[in-house]
Amino acid sequence: MHNNRATLGSRHLLCGPAFAVPGRVSFPWFASRRPGWKEGDGKAADSCYHRLNFRQTDGIREGMSGKNERGDAPRNGEVAERISDRVRGRLLAAGRQFHANDNIHEFLEPGELEALQEEVTARMQDVLQALVIDTEHDHNTQETARRVAKMYVREVFGGRFAPPPPVTEFPNVSLLNELMIVGPVTVRSACSHHFCPIMGRVWVGVMPNEQSALIGLSKYTRLIDWVMSRPQIQEEAIAQLADLLQEKMQPDGLAIVMEADHFCMQWRGVKDMNSKMTNSIMRGSFLKDAHLRREFLSLMPGTNH
Repeated sequence: MHNNRATLGSRHLLCGPAFAVPGRVSFPWFASRRPGWKEGDGKAADSCYHRLNFRQTDGIREGMSGKNERGDAPRNGEVAERISDRVRGRLLAAGRQFHANDNIHEFLEPGELEALQEEVTARMQDVLQALVIDTEHDHNTQETARRVAKMYVREVFGGRFAPPPPVTEFPNVSLLNELMIVGPVTVRSACSHHFCPIMGRVWVGVMPNEQSALIGLSKYTRLIDWVMSRPQIQEEAIAQLADLLQEKMQPDGLAIVMEADHFCMQWRGVKDMNSKMTNSIMRGSFLKDAHLRREFLSLMPGTNH
């Protein structure tokens, strides 16, 4: 028997006396946490080892990506680089911000999103273990880590990892220069403080000019969903949306109003079910012309203005 020290990414796992299991490295320090474990129980340690998503074959350790930073299979004693670290390294090298509500799709290479989802699954399994949930015997949570990883990476936070939706822009051949309002568009997001749901509605007002590009009605919804499908702060979310629409359309004026329920207040904390947050952003002619601003607010469909 000997003491074993294993490395998983940047974390070090200090283990107690190890014992041989063919094709595996056993970790009795972790396995001893399992009910009914006793020293020498290779099956218990082997199961624990699987939950770490970490294996050793022919003297080669492999992490979640299965490859090192060179893209090769790791050499003897070498620990594979995690996908998240690889993507983070590209972002840092490019000097790019990667806050919770930033899109990072251009720094993901083909196949890496799937690998990232696998890594999130493994880490979510660690969270469930830390919450002392017996996922091995509880049939309700046996697939929870996988489901939550898919939900975060592909769905509720998919706007971080997916490219922007394609948007066809049309020239303003009719020289439209009157107020257009789109909404209410249903929005679903999550607050970046607690990852609790944000459920609300968005209205968009556009004052085009002769050079403005026009986009299809459904494209507003797709762009809004792309921005909101990230951990967000409401005031930052509509500022990002305003920047996006301003870039694509180049209107004389742009107005956005968002009203939302925040489950970080309703579900936890003060548990106030009646509070909502409403905020707006006005640019160009909407900011300068009070009459136009009032017209937009009074015509917003689905409100009591």
